[in-house]
Amino acid sequence: MKDTIKYVGLDVSKDKIAVAIAEEGREEPRYYGMIPHTPEAMRKLVKKLGETHTLRFCYEAGPTGYPLYRLLTTLGVHCEVIAPSLIPQRPGERIKTDRRDSIRLAHLYRSGELTSIYVPNSEDEALRDLVRAREDAKEDELRAKHRLTKFLLRHNIKPPAGVNRWTKRYREWLNALKFEKSSLTMVFQEYYHQIKELEQRILRLEKEIKVEATEGIHAPTIQALQSLRGVALITATSLVAEIGSFKRFPTAKKFMAYVGLIPSESSSGDRRSQGEITKTGNRHVRRLLIESAWSYRYKPAVKGELKRRQNGLDPTIQAISWKAQNRLHQRYYRLLSKGKEGGKVVTAVARELAGFIWAITQEVKEASRTGLPCKNG
Repeated sequence: MKDTIKYVGLDVSKDKIAVAIAEEGREEPRYYGMIPHTPEAMRKLVKKLGETHTLRFCYEAGPTGYPLYRLLTTLGVHCEVIAPSLIPQRPGERIKTDRRDSIRLAHLYRSGELTSIYVPNSEDEALRDLVRAREDAKEDELRAKHRLTKFLLRHNIKPPAGVNRWTKRYREWLNALKFEKSSLTMVFQEYYHQIKELEQRILRLEKEIKVEATEGIHAPTIQALQSLRGVALITATSLVAEIGSFKRFPTAKKFMAYVGLIPSESSSGDRRSQGEITKTGNRHVRRLLIESAWSYRYKPAVKGELKRRQNGLDPTIQAISWKAQNRLHQRYYRLLSKGKEGGKVVTAVARELAGFIWAITQEVKEASRTGLPCKNG
């Protein structure tokens, strides 16, 4: 009994952790109690529960992040972070408490019904935070621009004919605007100043992203992915930041499934029915792939910025990029000619683009294994 495996469910909040234990076998899980959410309390709990090799901890992914996972790992304890959306739910269950949640986690963990997520290391998490901070800043910038344009619209202030929004001429026009009332001048200046501040923030974040893309541990993969049309610096870095390690996908189909770009299916007997994409997994990666897929409506070509990005890359990677251009361009127009809706066509292209991205990362992995550079020379 001393070496009995204990499955420990943790319901984690900012200040407290509810703990429940399900011992190996068929006995009902027991509620251990509530402990403070501190490293000291967790070390004390591990020491009290027994030998580290007999302990299996789990908790749901959430706003508290991964420090708890890393702490338990350093203590020599097996720990898994669980995907909340994939936890089985009982129909009609309306009562939810920390105690119940921890007991249910322990019970489901013991029975093998929970799905764990990939936990990035500290370097990957830092890169992910960087690209998501830039994404948040871009969303804030868009909202700020909308506020300013709606303010001008309410007062029937329109730019001159032929001047497009947020071009150089549009900004010159904004800088020359005058208002009769000082209150309106104040509102306009504050709205416009916020846009300028956000633009500077984005520039600072992009500068740091460029450093990571050229000097960080994932630089070879980021540079290689930029060989693809529609995958420039920000997109390539964001893909690597969100995925972390492509090694966890043994096949391209596994990667496509992870980003939720495969069709859902409802089949029974001889009847097979496929529906919309599953939309499971990482929504950030899915959005990036769909945005990039629009580039393949243009005829295949290697020129300008794309040619510069490919300069010096391994010929095998360049060949994959060229194959992607031809195949995805043909698929885009072939599906359109069949009367498929534009959005669905782009989604299908994005799914195949995910396969080419996976193929390039395998080349980078092989180059790192053999010690050969991804760039010529």
